[in-house]
Amino acid sequence: MATMITGEHQEREPLRILYQDEHLVAMHKPSGMLVHPTKVDRHEQRIALPLLRDQIGQYLYPVHRLDKPTSGVLVFALDPDTARELANTFQAHRVRKDYLAVVRGWPPLGGIIDQPLAPRDPDSRKRKRRKAPQSAMTLYHRLSCTSIPISVDGRYTHTRYSLVRLRPVTGRRHQLRRHLKSRNHPLIGDVNYGKGIHNRFFREQYGLNRLMLCAVSLSFEHPVTGEPLQIQTAPDGDFTGVAEAVGLSLGEWTGAGASPSKQ
Repeated sequence: MATMITGEHQEREPLRILYQDEHLVAMHKPSGMLVHPTKVDRHEQRIALPLLRDQIGQYLYPVHRLDKPTSGVLVFALDPDTARELANTFQAHRVRKDYLAVVRGWPPLGGIIDQPLAPRDPDSRKRKRRKAPQSAMTLYHRLSCTSIPISVDGRYTHTRYSLVRLRPVTGRRHQLRRHLKSRNHPLIGDVNYGKGIHNRFFREQYGLNRLMLCAVSLSFEHPVTGEPLQIQTAPDGDFTGVAEAVGLSLGEWTGAGASPSKQ
């Protein structure tokens, strides 16, 4: 069972397992949980790898990552051979990844963000020697939009927000967050690349204390059987509650199944 720290008390709560066979396991990672220990968050106790390892009683091999504030589908291999094959699948961009996000403004109905991004050090907040930008591409589709009669930034009588589906073609660090910022549609709750005034509004009005980004689906060929596999999860309750409170419809994702389905 996973251990959640709440004040001085410990509340035992199991991690949500989305899929498991003899070769791999997928879980729903909550927002605020690390995938594995890092130098930046060396005192963090909510870490997916050891918690899931203890819960299922098996050694885990990480094959990809989700940023700490991002929630959603996270996959681990259960043996070295599967880990090698699955890691190669991710590195070769043969995994279709779909995210839901709440952003400021109304982006176009759909499109492509094709903008190179400079590499970033995952274990350091300080920018080191500048490196050449790497190609980065994100597909997006606006699913829902809303306009609330409040002037959040003081410029307009209403403020616009949207729910978008994001599909990164490449896998650069913080790619989705940086791409959305480049188009002036930053993610709500993003303390690194977002707009503080909008983050504060959501925190004060809706009690939001997370990044509004959730990995809702991973699709790939099973590394052992070769069969197509799609693992889905529903957005977290705090994500869904805030999105609906501001007037955004999650449609089919509100009750998205947590079980894998054949493509």
